[in-house]
Amino acid sequence: MKKEDITHKIIGAAYKVFNTLGFGFLESIYHKALLIELKKVGLKVESEKALKVYYNDIVIGDFTIDIFVEDAVVIELKSVENLSKAHEVQLVNYLNGLKKEIGLLINIGTNGVDVKRKYRKPEKV
Repeated sequence: MKKEDITHKIIGAAYKVFNTLGFGFLESIYHKALLIELKKVGLKVESEKALKVYYNDIVIGDFTIDIFVEDAVVIELKSVENLSKAHEVQLVNYLNGLKKEIGLLINIGTNGVDVKRKYRKPEKV
């Protein structure tokens, strides 16, 4: 499955969660509901996934991400009134440190679902 198809399914699932629950719950509630929806659409999901963090191609530790989908897409889930630039930078740092190519920052906020796609170009070998 192409990464674009995966991200479309993820975004659709996030909207389904918002349309069902609305805004006002803790992030952990949306997290559990999103896992259910992602599995319903046939995606392989891992919650609170520990991944290796790299610095100059050396593993320097592990980091836990909110949700990892199809061994390809990092999801950082928020439930705040508005996303800030710091949230976006956080996801980009995760992608760089984890050496992953694509991430979605998903906020279930007062105005609905807000999604930011972030990409990291793989290094040439």
